[in-house]
Amino acid sequence: MEEETLLEQGYRKYRGADVDIYFNTNICAHSGNCVKGNAELFNLDRKPWIMPDNVPKEEAKRVIHTCPSGALQYIEK
Repeated sequence: MEEETLLEQGYRKYRGADVDIYFNTNICAHSGNCVKGNAELFNLDRKPWIMPDNVPKEEAKRVIHTCPSGALQYIEK
């Protein structure tokens, strides 16, 4: 998906060096797969709660693929 489309659909962008992560709170099913999947990447106790550069790009993609609602998306650079 293209960034413009994601932003139009209400996703918020979290910039990283190798991958940008997009999150849409309106469609999040709160399964917790993200925070359980990698607390270095997704941590609700900090701002910003998503930090793409804390893990390798492939790890970020792996965790995002476990999101059942599609609330998490990414665009590789």
